[in-house]
Amino acid sequence: MSQQDALALVRRYYDSFNRQDWPGMLDCLADDVAHDANQGGRSTGKDAFSRFLAHMERCYREELRGVVVMASEDGARAAAEFVVHGTYLATDAGLPEAKGQTYVLPAGAFLEVSGGRISRVTTCYNLQDWLRQVGA
Repeated sequence: MSQQDALALVRRYYDSFNRQDWPGMLDCLADDVAHDANQGGRSTGKDAFSRFLAHMERCYREELRGVVVMASEDGARAAAEFVVHGTYLATDAGLPEAKGQTYVLPAGAFLEVSGGRISRVTTCYNLQDWLRQVGA
């Protein structure tokens, strides 16, 4: 995949996120996608990623702003930086009680691309900052 194609794929992935177009996001992913959640474990496969999206939709409403995407010359690696504007809707296990708190959180992701699809997503943000913002 070319650098330009990788950039377009990652932009489509994040554009789908902002539209809450979960099928559109899943279409960008390899069947065996590896997903590394921030300070969490790795899950593998579209089914696991789909469950993650359903969980996130229940607990959070988020929009990514200022998305900047970069890719290696060969299109095999990409990165995105953005600011998450969110609302904490429902209490997530092991986290503080949700009361509709809002947050603004710088974040980023590292991605691998193979076979025309995203094969790994590793998301990074400052959990302590998020906890402070939701009143933990």
